[in-house]
Amino acid sequence: MKFAFKPSASLNSLVLAGLLATVGAGAMAQTPPAPPAGSPPPASAHGERMGRHDPAKMQAMIAKHQAELKAKLKLTPAQEGAWTSYTAAMQPPARGPRPTAEQRAEFDKLTTPQRIDKMKEMRTQHMAEMNAAMDKRGEATKAFYAVLSPEQQKTFDAEHKKHGPRGGHREHGGPAPQKG
Repeated sequence: MKFAFKPSASLNSLVLAGLLATVGAGAMAQTPPAPPAGSPPPASAHGERMGRHDPAKMQAMIAKHQAELKAKLKLTPAQEGAWTSYTAAMQPPARGPRPTAEQRAEFDKLTTPQRIDKMKEMRTQHMAEMNAAMDKRGEATKAFYAVLSPEQQKTFDAEHKKHGPRGGHREHGGPAPQKG
């Protein structure tokens, strides 16, 4: 038996095997361990940001932040009405009703292009509602801000800078960095 050594074929095979081993090891390192059978799925921060959180916890958090802000502002009795209007406007909108079984069945009867058009229509409506709610909150904030003293305005500004552009702490690392 004669053995013929082909350097380019052996080298190619070796490189290919090395690459496959590297990719496989990298993929295994990325895969999280499976949770024990029967345990609930872990709650993720992403899921909570996407609205799949406990509304009662969210209300409690909002109430806590509002109480802290109110204490720091040291509102006068004359400012209480503006505070009440402001906090009412800052409440998150109620979640709309879930589609009924009949509505889901009608949606399922649509063709793919019709479903795409329907989803676009629904998204446009949702965005219009969100924009209206944001405008309402902005106007309520301006109206409340206008009744504050200059010292209270400084306090209000400082508190809102802590919460970043979206009104909440940044996802990672706490408050948004200050520009300047």
